[in-house]
Amino acid sequence: MDSKKISGSSTAQSTHERPTLKTIAFMTGLGITTVSRALKDAPDIGAETKQRVRMVARQLGYHPNRAGVRLRTGKTNVIALVLSMHEDIMGFTSQIVFGISEVLAGTQYHLVITPHSLSKDSLVPVRYILDTGSADGVIISRTEPNDPRVALMHDRGMPFSTHGRTDMGIVHPFHDFDNEAFTHEAVQALVNKGRRRLALLQPSSKLTYYSHTRIGFQAGLRQYGAEEIPLGITTDNTLADIKDTVEALMRSPHAPDGFICSSSGGAIAVNAGIEAAGFRLGRDIDMVAKQSTDVLSWIRPDIIAASEDFRHAGRELAKAVIARIDGVEPELLQSISPPVWSNG
Repeated sequence: MDSKKISGSSTAQSTHERPTLKTIAFMTGLGITTVSRALKDAPDIGAETKQRVRMVARQLGYHPNRAGVRLRTGKTNVIALVLSMHEDIMGFTSQIVFGISEVLAGTQYHLVITPHSLSKDSLVPVRYILDTGSADGVIISRTEPNDPRVALMHDRGMPFSTHGRTDMGIVHPFHDFDNEAFTHEAVQALVNKGRRRLALLQPSSKLTYYSHTRIGFQAGLRQYGAEEIPLGITTDNTLADIKDTVEALMRSPHAPDGFICSSSGGAIAVNAGIEAAGFRLGRDIDMVAKQSTDVLSWIRPDIIAASEDFRHAGRELAKAVIARIDGVEPELLQSISPPVWSNG
């Protein structure tokens, strides 16, 4: 009777044991090395074998033991995404995470999001990742022209990619949106509607894409004969501040007749300020704005919208950092997306 209890207990325990590569090898009739290489998407393993191994791994609920992987290889199989906790109401965070996750789903890598506050040193989360060895690669956003995070990761040999470019002489992987083309084409679109007194809700001057935004805007003003009405705030201001500033400007003798907005959330706040001052979009004034989804166009069809695909950006950033981990040269891992116009 005792032996039966012991045997039953052992059987119960075995059914709850964590599945391993050995378990998958037994279930598929393959060698452990073949199973391991199939899960890592090794090029010398056939597609049918990979599919069979992955199907069995999913059915068993297999997940690699990260501690064991790290001990054997020195790798964590983690990609860290460092994101600011800056207000985001129009999907930047979710879309870029979706894009990264789509790429990582076919690899051994897992995504870990590391948040940080704009009011604190942006080096802190990156330095923590480097000092603890908690990731094999890093993706950062809100890239600055002379970004200390880029310098630190470059010096420490950490594979990384950036959402946005730098201007510091370091060749590194990046994906960016063509903000220069966006503002230049935005000025043209507004002038085509008879608007010539234009206000720009631009990004913070700390960020690299501020200069790209300004260059395109000023070139457009010169080419199409428009003038700038200074706004005095940026997309880093709170939505309430943007709304109040726009309302006051629209009530002043120097009111613009056109707005260009570098963010979807900012565009909603600008529109609220316009309406609070008693004006109507599409009748008294026109607006061009970037959007990451079609929601902005649904809310305000009169807005001339250019799409910035953050999901695509996430995919490009993930592919770039993985390729960098694999030793691909950084100059081959740089891409820029053009604006895609939805209307106007």
